[in-house]
Amino acid sequence: MQFVDLKLSPPIQKALAEMGYQTPSAIQEKAIPPVLAGRDLFGCAQTGTGKTCAFAAPILQRLGTDRGGKRPPIRALVLTPTRELALQIYENFVQYGKYLPLRCAVIFGGVSQNPQVEKLQRGVDILVATPGRLNDLIGQGYISLKKVEIFVLDEGDRMLDMGFIHDVRRVVAQLPQERQTLLFSATLPPEIEKLARTILKNPLKVSVTPSATTAEKVSQSLYYVDKPNKKRLLADLLQQPEIESALVFTRTKHGADRVVKELGRAGIEAKAIHGNKSQGARQTALKAFKDRSIRVLVATDIAARGIDIDELSHVINYDLPNEPETYVHRIGRTGRAGLSGTAISFCMFDEIPYLKDIQKLIKQEIPVVKNHPYPMEILEPTPKQPRPPRRERPAPPRQPASRQPGGRPAAKGKSPGQGGQRGQNQPRKKK
Repeated sequence: MQFVDLKLSPPIQKALAEMGYQTPSAIQEKAIPPVLAGRDLFGCAQTGTGKTCAFAAPILQRLGTDRGGKRPPIRALVLTPTRELALQIYENFVQYGKYLPLRCAVIFGGVSQNPQVEKLQRGVDILVATPGRLNDLIGQGYISLKKVEIFVLDEGDRMLDMGFIHDVRRVVAQLPQERQTLLFSATLPPEIEKLARTILKNPLKVSVTPSATTAEKVSQSLYYVDKPNKKRLLADLLQQPEIESALVFTRTKHGADRVVKELGRAGIEAKAIHGNKSQGARQTALKAFKDRSIRVLVATDIAARGIDIDELSHVINYDLPNEPETYVHRIGRTGRAGLSGTAISFCMFDEIPYLKDIQKLIKQEIPVVKNHPYPMEILEPTPKQPRPPRRERPAPPRQPASRQPGGRPAAKGKSPGQGGQRGQNQPRKKK
């Protein structure tokens, strides 16, 4: 299939052709026709699969050439978790719609809102936004979503990871009931499945995974190593001059922070990006990596999505992913644009099942490096640490009831000498 077979309008086809688009990717082939037909869509696809074009091109066509007056209302809203992704999506809309008279804008936090507000006040057909800034401007009365025809929630699982689901629900509450909704997420945690049921109407579900052939283009190697020695092995490898730039993947946010700290102790400067970092901190770290101010960036899978890094020499899987498709997506970040790339993976005993799934998907065994200073010695699963028993707080000692003279208990809440009778030692008031 070619793009011309997807029934996109000539202005959009012309723009795509100028950008070198010829054959649609799997997600584009599956998603563009139903989006053009006005159906709700639930897409399971990672960044790098051509997802943005899969929703941007048909949205541009659906909105067509009718701008709705000099100050058009917002007719399409794309909600995305980070400034970096918002900018990339906005730029794609501008490129795909360069021959259409539609206005696009992007808003995000961390910068002055004034230029963004000025552009909104001139009228916008398509708005790309991050949740925080969007809700701020709605609250200030600068944005109305009453005329939105198409709503796109991009990177749903990452929204969840970054704690934006409440903000997303606030946005959805502002939208018209009659609208087309597209939800994209790379993974499907229960919270995203629940959200999909509440915002989508009779959706078509499409799913794509990265091509396993990516693995054939990257030089891969595997190090068996025990968990306590991973940080030492990583520090040793990063001393090698051939590692000009390395994107290191960890399974958790706290793991990413720990790796950065351990590398710092070894004299290797690195920065981390993950969902607990602010947009400003992520942007600063990414800029430092792209500028080669640092040569090591440590990331979680969700935080690394949508980030394009040119001339990345190495990807290092500090922790193997538990989904084999994620491995393919990780290593596909190196070796782009005809350049050679290298992927290094660490594997401890507990991760061997993940390794088997990865090798089954890529249909090859990853070459093992046996001669290294930290060979694996622990050949049994890590025992789960039992939770310490909860310490019972001792019950406070019972206070004996205070008694009034004569043996009767004092009235509740009263000290001796208070209440209905005067204490015997209390002086009589003078009349």
